[in-house]
Amino acid sequence: LSPSSSTPGAEQREKQYRAHRGFGDRRDGVISARTYFYVDESKCDQHMETFLRCIDASGGSSQDGFSAIKLTALGRPQFLLQFSEVLVKWRRFFHQMAVEQGQAGRAALEMKLEAEKLQEALAKLGVATKAESQHWFTSENLGVSGTVDLLDWNSLIDSRTKLLLVPNMKTRQLEPLLSRFTEEEDLQMKRMLQRMDTLAKRATEKGVRLMVDAEQSYFQPAISRLTLEMQRRFNRDRAIIFNTYQCYLKEAYDNVTVDVELSRREGWHFGTKLVRGAYMEQERERAAQIGYEDPINPTYEKTNEMYHRCLDYILEEIKHSRKANVMVASHNEDTVKFTLRRMMELGIHPSEKKVCFGQLLGMCDQITFPLGQAGFPVYKYVPYGPVNEVLPYLSRRAQENRGFMQRANRERDLLWSEFKRRLLAGSLFSPNQ
Repeated sequence: LSPSSSTPGAEQREKQYRAHRGFGDRRDGVISARTYFYVDESKCDQHMETFLRCIDASGGSSQDGFSAIKLTALGRPQFLLQFSEVLVKWRRFFHQMAVEQGQAGRAALEMKLEAEKLQEALAKLGVATKAESQHWFTSENLGVSGTVDLLDWNSLIDSRTKLLLVPNMKTRQLEPLLSRFTEEEDLQMKRMLQRMDTLAKRATEKGVRLMVDAEQSYFQPAISRLTLEMQRRFNRDRAIIFNTYQCYLKEAYDNVTVDVELSRREGWHFGTKLVRGAYMEQERERAAQIGYEDPINPTYEKTNEMYHRCLDYILEEIKHSRKANVMVASHNEDTVKFTLRRMMELGIHPSEKKVCFGQLLGMCDQITFPLGQAGFPVYKYVPYGPVNEVLPYLSRRAQENRGFMQRANRERDLLWSEFKRRLLAGSLFSPNQ
């Protein structure tokens, strides 16, 4: 991914959403994720065909299976960078106006701007005349209650992205929300969306849930927004499309709560995989070198708190509506125990299949097998590919799970204890055990 100095407005891009040569190889410091690099459109088509075969295999081998995809495999990452910047700028603009209306420190969904004051502020900043903003609000049926929240604000962006000017809060100058795409970049964007649509339709046909993996924070706003659009289309009757939330991000809870609220308002099924995150070292180094705020929680304990906070919110939503679904993708025993306890307290039965668990194939079987035997939906994440690519991936996963060897020793001890018990009981080869 190389800088595009020819792109109009590139010099105005925010640091986090520019391409930087020093971080062009996105594998550096990444311990547990496959990385795709853009070559050309035909390579993206090949990746799509591979994903389609995975969907077919999952549909043919199990009920309610999952297939995972990465959006950076389906198109040019430059588009994701630009779109992420658009979404972040628009959201920051909302937060800035909320601060000016005396709402600093509130959670994202608790910020509600008075529509009248908002229209006056937009006119004063030169973003839109009062008549223009009134027309926007009327056409989107916003501000009827007298206030506009973040979800209302986000709905304004769709058809006006290329037209909107927003103020740079440092320079107080108006800047275009989106740098102009070249004709070829516009085509690349459309092809990426077409590939996503093809995969979602095949998954729906095969009864397979499509799990969109999370990636670096500078791609993630665009990935989440595009996944959200697929959820709005394909999750009307059940959760087919699952988004992934990385709980090592400081903004994880806001992201989860905003998206759950949108699913409530529009009536579709919310589907998510919760993970801690795979890009911590790279993210921190990039933020420090380039000079923007580190997006990662400061400690592992804070990440655990964030994970449980997000998970608890989704479990409460399942209790409330039964239209939310979550995969607890974790090798952490405490997190699994927390989930089981909260499910029992909230009256969520395993047979409802609203909560499932996931661990990597070959890791933490002492967690996976008891869950399955107790009737919980539990999945093994199966990596595939050439041996020389898969083995480094697995070794990085072992590095990620620093307590892995300790758990492996525990699993060995449990197996040895069970072996001795069966030997003494004379039931070593009993088919029932």
